[in-house]
Amino acid sequence: MIHSIERITELLSEIKHPETGKDIVTLGIVQNIETENNIIAMNLVFKPNDAFVSSIKRAVEEKIKPVFPDAELRILNLKRQSPKLPKKEYPDIHIKNIIAIASGKGGVGKSTVSVNLASVLAQRGFKTGLLDADVYGPSIPTMLAMNDVRPVMIERDGFELIEPVEKFGIKCLSIGFFLNPDDAVIWRGPAATGALRQFAKQCNWDGLDFLVVDLPPGTGDVHLTVTQELDVTAAIIVTTPQKVALADVVRGTNMFRNKDINVPVAGLIENMAWFTPAELPDNRYYIFGKDGGKRMAEETGIPFLGEIPIVQSIRESGDAGVPAVLNGSVIADAFQKILDGLLQQPVIKK
Repeated sequence: MIHSIERITELLSEIKHPETGKDIVTLGIVQNIETENNIIAMNLVFKPNDAFVSSIKRAVEEKIKPVFPDAELRILNLKRQSPKLPKKEYPDIHIKNIIAIASGKGGVGKSTVSVNLASVLAQRGFKTGLLDADVYGPSIPTMLAMNDVRPVMIERDGFELIEPVEKFGIKCLSIGFFLNPDDAVIWRGPAATGALRQFAKQCNWDGLDFLVVDLPPGTGDVHLTVTQELDVTAAIIVTTPQKVALADVVRGTNMFRNKDINVPVAGLIENMAWFTPAELPDNRYYIFGKDGGKRMAEETGIPFLGEIPIVQSIRESGDAGVPAVLNGSVIADAFQKILDGLLQQPVIKK
């Protein structure tokens, strides 16, 4: 069933803001209404101190659901800092390098790699952003201790943009910033990709040297949206030495090499390469196998960027919300070497 945006707008214009008495459409609170298949998605944009956010959202649901009882309604709440601006297309985003961090399967440490790679980039003096594109399992807010953060809207060059949140010198944006940490994101494809499209195009990323994009595991709608909406410079594949993880490297690599996507794969990173106990720093225990990532890189023709060991500090840092590379140790050395390898790739713009 296709839902009429005009009809939805008409319904929402019947809702009056208790403070001003004007309808929420005229006030610009309702933005970016999208419909696809059986989904209705929209943004509600409020002033920072608006006391009626919850009641207006509830009123929207009460207006839409009786008229479209079978529709899946998805609403994102945002805060506004600037007055309503004329509706325009999104501005051009100027970013030197957009690096997509991908994995064929979950649980290989892709988000850990994304956070720490962004951190070493910022340490080196690069203007760095981090986009959490894992809309179904956003972990960046937890890994950077920003679960209570809520981005705001700003005005730039005549456009309303989402201002990314900055931490450790990294500009960050995640769907998790707009959700209760305990809420599950139960979205069908169009709603998920619609939210991601807005994060990619309507965010103040301009002027970055690097934007690190943490993709969800596997291959699917989100990956296609990222490559279609953003001019991705290159992808990095993360794996572990296990055979089951290595088998998925081929699928992930083939996705980026597909003629309809055509994104260079700048390298492969082997995570959980070995275990080193703190009391025996010179010992290595190859729990998941040895050199599997290196062999897979050779077989697929992907540059091998480096190995990351299993050490307790990675888990502790992730739980504490501080990237492990900022605490020094073997992890910092590993990511510095990975970054050196990445910067040597010919696709990277200096």
